[in-house]
Amino acid sequence: MLLLQPFLHNIRNRFFRGRVVLRTAAILVFGAVLFTGLYFASLRFITYFHSQNELGIILSLKIFQMTWMIMFSMLLFSSMVSAVSSLYLSSDNEILYSAPIHERQLFGMRFLTSFLYTSWMMVIFSLPIFGAYGTIFHADILYYPLLMLAVLSTALTANAIGLAATILLVRLFPAKQTKDIAVYLSMLFGILLYLVIRLMRPEDMADPDRFPDFIEYLSSMQTPALSLLPPAWANQLLNVYLQDRLIDWTAVGLLLLTPIVLYWGGEWLMERFFAGGFSKAQESFGGYHTFTPKPYHPSPLLRIFHKEAKLFLRDSSEWSQLFLIGALIVVYLYNFKALPLERSFLAADKIANIIAFANIGAAGFVATSLATRFVYPSIGAEGMAFAMIRSSPLTLQRYLGCKYLFYCIPFTVVILFLIITSNYLLQITGPMWWVSIAMSLIITWGALAQALGFGAMYADFKIESRAAVQGSFGAILFLFSGLAVQLLILVLGFMGNFRLLKGWLLWNQIDSLGVLLSCLTIIGLAALTLLFSLWCIRKGIRALEG
Repeated sequence: MLLLQPFLHNIRNRFFRGRVVLRTAAILVFGAVLFTGLYFASLRFITYFHSQNELGIILSLKIFQMTWMIMFSMLLFSSMVSAVSSLYLSSDNEILYSAPIHERQLFGMRFLTSFLYTSWMMVIFSLPIFGAYGTIFHADILYYPLLMLAVLSTALTANAIGLAATILLVRLFPAKQTKDIAVYLSMLFGILLYLVIRLMRPEDMADPDRFPDFIEYLSSMQTPALSLLPPAWANQLLNVYLQDRLIDWTAVGLLLLTPIVLYWGGEWLMERFFAGGFSKAQESFGGYHTFTPKPYHPSPLLRIFHKEAKLFLRDSSEWSQLFLIGALIVVYLYNFKALPLERSFLAADKIANIIAFANIGAAGFVATSLATRFVYPSIGAEGMAFAMIRSSPLTLQRYLGCKYLFYCIPFTVVILFLIITSNYLLQITGPMWWVSIAMSLIITWGALAQALGFGAMYADFKIESRAAVQGSFGAILFLFSGLAVQLLILVLGFMGNFRLLKGWLLWNQIDSLGVLLSCLTIIGLAALTLLFSLWCIRKGIRALEG
């Protein structure tokens, strides 16, 4: 308990002290709404499959099984990445390792804190999905204690395996290289799974012309999953209870004993190998650099660009995200190629223009999400080095302006590539081409400025990584405000461009009044976005000055 005191005090100070309590209450209310929405969405989704006679029951239970496997895989990779930081790279390790603390006690503390940090969201938000199955199968009250046992046991097992695997890997590789290996493996696994599922074209299952293949697919789905994996035990326990109201005591025993046995194994590995791994984590990684005199040209824009590029490339958890973004773009564009426009009840060109306009919102959502991931935490990621920026002859206005230009270039290229390529795949011609480009750029450029403004307002200069700030109050507030502004732009843009697009689609002509309304709409949306973005930037500058 003494080792857990800093963790508990951190939780109390972050969520339950002073005015922070109101913010915590707001987050809890939002979490409850999200929990309820996820339950009803899962209920509707699973009910759709479950209601398809006998085939639906097989399919819904297969989705149940796949959910357990995906949950376990995500928890396993997440715990491995977190374990490297908590066991070997944490800033309090020097104090703890120099204290009269046994490795077993240190492992117990790290096991519990790592479990809470990496598993709390997955555990909480998996409950409405699995709870929906209890509602659909009309399970009694005993199903829910069994569900809690299965979820907690699976999460604890994944955490124990992740910590043990990390200790063994650090025995072979330095800690930072082990963290990179875990990040790359999890990234590649997620990308491969994502691409495989999408390229299988699951929408073909709803095609009546392919129904015989669908029957064969369902018959092959009845083969059981690997029975030696912990999620298979959880699936077996709940699956049997949902269908027959029987308790598989073998699965109960495995779920209860496996985390305990793996915890003891982790303690043994910690006691045997931790000292060597911790010593490796303090060593340098070789290499040398020869400094040569270079002419000094104090260009703030180039210096900020150079600094941001180095910060991005030095952090493997940052630039490795580019692989995932690339996979998202591939599937994003593949969806347009796979659209069956010829089966629509409307003419192909009309439905293509409707989809192209909706694509503005999709691309804007991509831009806002990427800004939350990369741009919002960029100011807090300066850390204590921000004091050097404040002491330099560079105003905060110019500093934020240089940061904005640095991120504006790649974001503009990505959004233009998405819009132009999707318009080409949809065979869009006429005014929609230029309307989609203009509105997408307005949304993207505004999202970047708002991300910098909110990132300055809620800058946290003590974060260990940019990923740690994604669930903060400021990031959630930016995401909500950015999406609200985007929705307003889409509504106003649709109203202002309706006459122009209608004339082109119905009569293949462009009238001058429609062009005028469209131009005024674009200018008005740009002005509205500019005003809100400047307000966010000014609020951020005041916060940084304070």
